[in-house]
Amino acid sequence: MAIPLAISFLWLFSLEIVSQGLWFLIESPWERVAAKSAKSADAIVVLSGGGIGTFGKDQVVEWNDPDRFLAGIELFREGKAPLLLFTGGVNPLKGNTRTEGQLYLNEALKLGVPKKAIKVTSRVVNTTEEAKEISEIVREKKASIKQKVILVTSAFHMKRAKKVFERKGLSVIPYPVDFRAQKNLFSNSLNSPLQWMPKAENLSLSSIALRELLGRVIYRTW
Repeated sequence: MAIPLAISFLWLFSLEIVSQGLWFLIESPWERVAAKSAKSADAIVVLSGGGIGTFGKDQVVEWNDPDRFLAGIELFREGKAPLLLFTGGVNPLKGNTRTEGQLYLNEALKLGVPKKAIKVTSRVVNTTEEAKEISEIVREKKASIKQKVILVTSAFHMKRAKKVFERKGLSVIPYPVDFRAQKNLFSNSLNSPLQWMPKAENLSLSSIALRELLGRVIYRTW
């Protein structure tokens, strides 16, 4: 009984219609907006998660997804805040010697962002640590006055990140990026039989979505 049930779950979450349904749920209610339309703040906070790394003897930089980084750069160029903050994300299981924030810093300098306008947190391994480090950087002496930050992260991660940062006393302007849900998926579902065929890619997307939903339970950020 257990094996057929496991196979059924794998088949279910491998369907595009299911994985995309989960992504609609975790990306709601956010929508992508242009940097010029964003509100101004005291700082732009770019969370780690772009999957950036250095490879080979020449330490060539390669990206998995630069959306967060590029959005932060664009917001800075639009004059939305005078300070650009990167979090020093690391994967503790990989033994990284350089944080993602340090690599963001180097790439931002190449794009002409002044070094005095950039700050990078120390090593962090989760959203709570990111929020703690950022709050310490932007905190004013008067605790009653909230610092306002533009928070840049993936749309699926925004709801959890926003609440975690607000718990640290920050006023958050969400700036979600990296959207993955297909807006016209359900309207075309009956005309596209491929959406009902299992794919490993859909299973991976479902896994990410379910992990984020579990994170919201653990962080109490529903």
